[in-house]
Amino acid sequence: MKIISIIPARYDSKRFPGKLLENIGDKSVVEKTYESVLNTNLFDNVFVATDNLLIKEKILSIGGQVILTKGNHVCGSDRVAEASINLEADIIVNVQADEPFIDKKSLSDLINIYKEDKEELIELVSLMSPINKSKLIINPNIVKVIVDNNNFALYFSRSKIPFNRDEDHNINYFRHIGVYGFRKKSLIDFFKNGETPLESSEKIECIRHLEMGKKIKMVRTDMSSLSIDEYSDLLKANKLLN
Repeated sequence: MKIISIIPARYDSKRFPGKLLENIGDKSVVEKTYESVLNTNLFDNVFVATDNLLIKEKILSIGGQVILTKGNHVCGSDRVAEASINLEADIIVNVQADEPFIDKKSLSDLINIYKEDKEELIELVSLMSPINKSKLIINPNIVKVIVDNNNFALYFSRSKIPFNRDEDHNINYFRHIGVYGFRKKSLIDFFKNGETPLESSEKIECIRHLEMGKKIKMVRTDMSSLSIDEYSDLLKANKLLN
């Protein structure tokens, strides 16, 4: 089984333009993410997929591999799909470029789902971590996920889900982490399908897979993820290094 990782890296961001080239310590966000993924030694190859020449040069300067893509993709997984077309791979793991603190155990646990799936029934695997702070649960920049008893995703939202109407239930909340493991065929099917209505409304790409009538296996991780979504996240990331 050939397993590769492709990191989609878009320069423009509505909340924090140019965030991938901002520094955490002495390296840019995209460099930190690339090196975090590469240093796990879990992948046969690691690539950055981008339409931006500045990001390309950053990755090439540290000896990384870059695939240039079109600039008009709806989401990161579409960019990953374009980049993967001419690559040999069975499993393609999309690690969002704003996840500089992604850890080896989380990625290994995700990959192991495929290694244990002898009948190849699982098409997409992603990560979730528990959250309990109210400010995170209600924050629309934090994507929440609810799952069934077998840890298959029921829905993702920027809203508070599930909603505890009577406030008398002990509810577990989970944050979705921007990592997706696709079988290559499923990734190409995802790309060809195009954006779906709920995906467009929530601006959460994995909802497309659910709207296509497919399942997403969620893997719980206790990793304390710090995605770089806003400038305040960059400040927090730099504090972690000090």
